[in-house]
Amino acid sequence: MWAGACTSSIGTWMQKLAQSWLVFQLSGSAFMLGLDSFLGEIPIFILALYAGVIADRVDRRRLLVGSQLVQMMCAFTLATLFALGRVEVWHILSLSFLVGTAQAFGAPAYQSLLPSLVPREHLPNAIAMNSIQFNVARLVGPALGGLTLSTLGAAWCFGLNGLSYGAVIATLIMISARHLPVPTKETMVESAKQGLRFIRLQPGLVPLIAVSFCCTFLGIPIVVFLPVFAKDVFGGAEGTYTLLLTVEAAGAITGALLVAARGKRAHIGRDALMSLIGLGVFMAAFALTPRIELALVFLFFAGLTLIACFSLLSSLVQLIATDEMRGRVMSIYNIAFRGGMPIGSLVIGQFVAQYSAPPVVAVNGAMLLALGLYLLLVRREVAEL
Repeated sequence: MWAGACTSSIGTWMQKLAQSWLVFQLSGSAFMLGLDSFLGEIPIFILALYAGVIADRVDRRRLLVGSQLVQMMCAFTLATLFALGRVEVWHILSLSFLVGTAQAFGAPAYQSLLPSLVPREHLPNAIAMNSIQFNVARLVGPALGGLTLSTLGAAWCFGLNGLSYGAVIATLIMISARHLPVPTKETMVESAKQGLRFIRLQPGLVPLIAVSFCCTFLGIPIVVFLPVFAKDVFGGAEGTYTLLLTVEAAGAITGALLVAARGKRAHIGRDALMSLIGLGVFMAAFALTPRIELALVFLFFAGLTLIACFSLLSSLVQLIATDEMRGRVMSIYNIAFRGGMPIGSLVIGQFVAQYSAPPVVAVNGAMLLALGLYLLLVRREVAEL
């Protein structure tokens, strides 16, 4: 499953690089970059709770296969449009929304299936390993995507991404772990309310989910608006954007490896907040550094702390959730975690368009730093998990 997901993620990042660059090239607008990210993520925010109930009621593998097939068809559609020279920005935005809808149903099923593959005591390590495959793909995918975009064109980036979904589908058929849902007469609304009640009654889970939202709302724009830094701040082109993505991904892999290496030590909440504080510092330093050489150093450590924080927060949520509630708990976590991405991209995109990227990203970093210090020193619910 790790190998299949890594293969597909490489294809996804090839498409992300080509798609982000071409949206910016076709529109010339940082707001459109943010809108594309918003439309790709907002279905997860809207549909996640409903999708989580379904993930607890059906075979999670079949739900995942359906999600992958829809995303595959979207990639092939975009490849065809580019090959025919008929693509427009609204085509890209519409397909981003459809892919996001498929991911809304696939994400809680995938996250809920992961704990069935490993013993509970190794779950934080498994989540870190999952982050590693995702970020290995972020390292390899943009490099392959940049090479493919510059030599073969965008249609090949999208077509190869479509083919990569076959790896996930194949591995989902191969694995033996299954989720056998318990029959229930509850309505969808009653099951959703039960999930919300479970979260409300677990100590520290509500503030943990709130921190996840803030982290993605303020932290993900450093990745979303890298094309703006590449072109407007450092005066580069596709190669500069690829370099920035690659360095950030290398930092992310390092952060995931550090989380995996920490083993079963306690104080996961404290370490997550320390990573959040580091993220704020390095984001602000990257945004305010005019020299690209030094900016790359800060970007590496921003990627490291970003993924370390995400992995630790996700581990805490998975450890708290019970198996029968896991789909609903992870869906609500996704509302916060994934919901912060599109909302942040849209809101921050407007500020970037008005004030430019460096001061806006620097302010985001300062706010993350302040939030981390507050939760570590004053409101200690998350720090004590």
